[in-house]
Amino acid sequence: MNKPLTPAEAALRDAAREYHRNPKPGKIAVTPLKPLSNQLDLSLAYSPGVAYPCLDIQADPSKAAEFTSRGNLVGVVTNGTAVLGLGDIGPLAGKPVMEGKGCLFKKFAGIDVFDIELAERDPDKLVDIIASLEPTLGGINLEDIKAPECFYIERKLRERMNIPVFHDDQHGTAIISAAALLNGLELVGKQIGDVKVAVSGAGAAALACLDVMVALGVKPAHVFACDSKGLIYHGRAGGFDESKARYAQPDTGARTLADVVKGADVFLGCSAPGVLTGEMVKTMAAKPVILALANPEPEIRPEDAKAARPDCIIATGRSDYPNQVNNVLCFPYIFRGALDCGASKITEEMKLACVHEIAALAKAETSAEVAAAYAGKDLQFGPDYIIPTPFDPRLIMRIAPAVARAAFESGVASRPISDMAAYRASLERFVYQTGMVMRPVYAAAKAVAPQAKRVAYAEGEDERVLRAAQVVLDDGIATPILIGRPAVIEQRIAKAGLRMRLGQDVECVNPEDDRRFRQYWEAYHGLMSRDGVTVDAAKAAVRRSTTIIAALMVHLGDADAMLCGTLGRFDQHLEHVRDIIGVEPGAPGYATLNALMLPDRTLFVTDTYVNEDPSAELLTAIAKMAADEVSNFGLPPRLAFVSHSNFGSSHRPSALKVRRARDLFRDRHPGIMCDGEMHGDSALSATLRERAVADSTLQGEANLLVCPNLDAANILFNVLKITIGSGVTIGPILLGTAAPAHVLTTSSTVRRVINMTALAVAEAQARRR
Repeated sequence: MNKPLTPAEAALRDAAREYHRNPKPGKIAVTPLKPLSNQLDLSLAYSPGVAYPCLDIQADPSKAAEFTSRGNLVGVVTNGTAVLGLGDIGPLAGKPVMEGKGCLFKKFAGIDVFDIELAERDPDKLVDIIASLEPTLGGINLEDIKAPECFYIERKLRERMNIPVFHDDQHGTAIISAAALLNGLELVGKQIGDVKVAVSGAGAAALACLDVMVALGVKPAHVFACDSKGLIYHGRAGGFDESKARYAQPDTGARTLADVVKGADVFLGCSAPGVLTGEMVKTMAAKPVILALANPEPEIRPEDAKAARPDCIIATGRSDYPNQVNNVLCFPYIFRGALDCGASKITEEMKLACVHEIAALAKAETSAEVAAAYAGKDLQFGPDYIIPTPFDPRLIMRIAPAVARAAFESGVASRPISDMAAYRASLERFVYQTGMVMRPVYAAAKAVAPQAKRVAYAEGEDERVLRAAQVVLDDGIATPILIGRPAVIEQRIAKAGLRMRLGQDVECVNPEDDRRFRQYWEAYHGLMSRDGVTVDAAKAAVRRSTTIIAALMVHLGDADAMLCGTLGRFDQHLEHVRDIIGVEPGAPGYATLNALMLPDRTLFVTDTYVNEDPSAELLTAIAKMAADEVSNFGLPPRLAFVSHSNFGSSHRPSALKVRRARDLFRDRHPGIMCDGEMHGDSALSATLRERAVADSTLQGEANLLVCPNLDAANILFNVLKITIGSGVTIGPILLGTAAPAHVLTTSSTVRRVINMTALAVAEAQARRR
């Protein structure tokens, strides 16, 4: 840890410190689930009302799942003795990792977490402390506890506790690597009971991987495991830990990893960087499957393995290569299923159910919604896709029900799930009500070739834009084009500690000196000459307005999409876009749509920035454009035409207009669910709607609010934006343009610029099809 940092590593260090420090220290918090705004609320939340659920739980402990958060609460527990690649850094220093784990539980599966860092190294005392927390927690995720103590601690806790206990470092890696093995062997045509497995590493993760693989059919006699002292074999001088004994082989003279790799069908690495060489890979059996899981640097890089053996299939722990073995594929969802059925343990059957679902998902036919959301992403089963992407939204909907069913069949489910279809539907609602809805858009953008995702940023000198450009460049989301003065941009890149280089990593268009100046002003003059723009005015406009330059780049094919608006007036930017890019054929004009990823739902609002007081006809057309855009996120649109009137409670002109728009929409687009006119709270509550009308044509919650005018939509969006705090917002999404062009606002954050970049790239690719 003391070697000098590269500029990239130093930038990452500084960004990580800032991320953890601001706007508030840490990554997780406790948020009340119930209102506490008056005396009645106080009497229900605490004394005297709280006494009643207390007595109910005393009489029937299973009621704790009904009256408390215990059924959705996991403790992420560590003593800091084996933290990531940092080693024994202690419990306090490991706290950021545990908080990070809590974020993943919450984000991917909606599970609440208490991170618990214990200053205790004695295994028996640790067991006593953790076991005493059973009344508080619904499950235990053991994290970053060194081997071999972790085996003993988990075994003792499983014996003593009646809640799920799961050591993710062992079992998470084991489950995903086993899924990769099943699919890899299927592709190369080998039977799992016939393969020879060479193993580098014999710690917690490696042994757990082997246990699951053996449960799937690998024969222990075919497993040759090496630790830091070489092959584990009977009679080895100095012996070996008891936990490794089950994989000890007879002494045949083999001693090293190179010895056992010869003729192996499978390599499993949970050890150290570079221990598997290309020469060693050449000695493996035909079509070898290589699981090189050391992180962040694998036992062998995929390009080196492929160079040595082009017929190999390889998976690593890295996100920048195909087939990433990432524990987030597993742990949120196995706990989700276990908690929801009240499992007292995580059994081997539950783990194997998880393995089979992950493996099956890589081979599953993609639904129409997911295919649309992942447009351009190759999700076809093959050597570079043997396990799903970590952000596949289908994971929770496949794994959690399978785990819950296995728990029931294992006899450990205290609350068996009787209606699996309804359970899957609830999981689907969770996926589409969180910021995960944006992840398929990122996947689609990343799949586009670099030369086809050139995004022109009109405000290339803005620090928010520069930071966003660095992220989209690093993540492969887009190929940025920065419009601005090179000297200013370079100065601000340096000040911000960014790494991109003008002319090498990103293109820079200098408004004051660009070889295409003549081409651009001539094109602008050709478009605007009959609107009073002279040759001199065209030259001046192209020199003066970076938005005009960005729009001309898209118009002339020098860019695939554009973003503007982080500085200046929205209407001014919109005018330039309209003049140069124009309106899509068949569109009624422009409109805007904003999305908010609220804590419990994803909500779209239109028209937030363009049409001041649209007629019923125009409002209908805007609603259709917005519904189509919602569909592009892989979401079925459910529209509410909102008003101050609730199903005829007012006959003012604005209420009648909204009612008329709803009627027109129903007539023209009967396949899209909608209703109105209605209050905003009715749009989000079927119960409130049912009190007003018995025949609502909207089921469940609306996810698209069509507002009567610009003021209503804009105010609603901006108020919600403030109330969600750190939530995700997207937009404004400009609808009706002839090419991908979006006008942001001066309040746009770096994250919003990144989101809109991904959206623009995905949109550009969709238009090509």
